[in-house]
Amino acid sequence: MLDDIDRVLVTRLQHDATQSYATLGAAVDLSAGSAHERVRKLRERGVIRRTTVDVDPAAVGRGVLAYVMLGADEWMGDAATRDALAAIPEIQEAHITAGTASVLVKVRTATTEDLQALLRRLFAIDGVTSTQTIVVLESFFERPISVDPTR
Repeated sequence: MLDDIDRVLVTRLQHDATQSYATLGAAVDLSAGSAHERVRKLRERGVIRRTTVDVDPAAVGRGVLAYVMLGADEWMGDAATRDALAAIPEIQEAHITAGTASVLVKVRTATTEDLQALLRRLFAIDGVTSTQTIVVLESFFERPISVDPTR
């Protein structure tokens, strides 16, 4: 479990992972060394999985966002499906789901023509029998996971 100090550190890092350990420590009344140790332990425990940069998809030519539900005639939750999906660079996320779709993928492409080509590649994956695509016109917001237990 996370204590209050860990929650503050994680929340601050989610908003700006470039903060110094001195700045993080000052926010929770710890020395830079103690803050560094706390963050190291959070990484070891898997609470912090990675540190990354938030890139504007449109600025790098990936302005079309879509969610694609894959229908299947067989179980899709195996390594072969995972590997086939992971080999398609436009796929940002892939999830095994319950319900009418077997898999849900989040994709980003440059154009709708590229999205159509991607759908053809998805149909080529063994077991895929249908797709249902939702194209996002505008995103209101995306937020990180809240580590505040009251939210």
